[in-house]
Amino acid sequence: MPVIGKLNIVVTGGAGFIGSHLCDRLVQKGHMVTCVDNLHTGRFDNVRPLLNHRNFSFAEADVREPLDIGGPVDRIYNLACPASPPHYQTDPIGTVKTCVLGALHVLELARSTGARVLQASTSEVYGDPEIHPQPESYRGSVNPIGPRACYDEGKRCAEALFFDYRRMHGVAVKVARIFNTYGPRMLENDGRVISNFVVQALRNKPITLYGDGSQTRSFCYVEDLLNGLELLMESDDQVTGPINLGNPREVTVKEIAHMVLAQTGSRSRLAYHPLPQDDPRRRKPEIGAAAQALGWQPSIPLEQGLRSTIDYFALKVATPAPAAAPRREAPTAVAAGPNRAVRKRRAALSAVSGPA
Repeated sequence: MPVIGKLNIVVTGGAGFIGSHLCDRLVQKGHMVTCVDNLHTGRFDNVRPLLNHRNFSFAEADVREPLDIGGPVDRIYNLACPASPPHYQTDPIGTVKTCVLGALHVLELARSTGARVLQASTSEVYGDPEIHPQPESYRGSVNPIGPRACYDEGKRCAEALFFDYRRMHGVAVKVARIFNTYGPRMLENDGRVISNFVVQALRNKPITLYGDGSQTRSFCYVEDLLNGLELLMESDDQVTGPINLGNPREVTVKEIAHMVLAQTGSRSRLAYHPLPQDDPRRRKPEIGAAAQALGWQPSIPLEQGLRSTIDYFALKVATPAPAAAPRREAPTAVAAGPNRAVRKRRAALSAVSGPA
């Protein structure tokens, strides 16, 4: 990755699982970071420690509305969207809007500021794949009218918009297709395999397996993913992607369940349920493009990443949930217009919180 100076960086979805880790990393590297999140699935606690840092500002805003940052922008990471079936299927229309309008609004922001913009796409654009492993050239097998379509097709449309803006307006775009990612700060109730299994095991509840557990996934630890995202963002302009970012080690869901049981020492038993509609049977990335164009490959073994994830959830499960409190617990930036929390106010944050 080339050495770069201090940048003004916007991270949409920055209070979420992946976004908050990215904000941490970018602030630690000395960049000025604006985290934009509507706190629908993101958690303010994920970014609370950053509020005392002079290089960080938080904006409670929705990417479905135009973004007015009110200052220079050099890089935009668009991570804003519910990413687990229980969340995106609760409000499928809102999910499509977040994918499509969110892409339009970050692209317009990039166009107006000259920023480089990265779209966090997904392996879900491949649907239930007929080719294995999945290369970027594979166009997918997606059910456009099924219960997962709001997310799958929304992300596919976002990719199309990114390349249209590149062709029509010369916007510097990057597209990462992210495969299953795990690690600390996953939501307990997000319905994903690892978070589900870990929380159930720690509580000695039945481990929920769909189908016979033979379906496969490839799990990438969040730190490995962040390395890939940064390398892609700072790669040459002609490296646009889409580029798969994921771990090519393929394991069955049942194998993951047994690994979690072994590491937690849980008394949980396996409980089998019908496989949800359109749930992919196999998922494994072909990462040759990432290796060649970025020099990237994951390095953290699944067993090691699971240990860190289990340790995180062990603290969450053991700690009682705090009493409900008003959501606005820190200074947030404000702007005129429908997005009431977009314009940065670093001075206000510094005055309240002090220097880092």
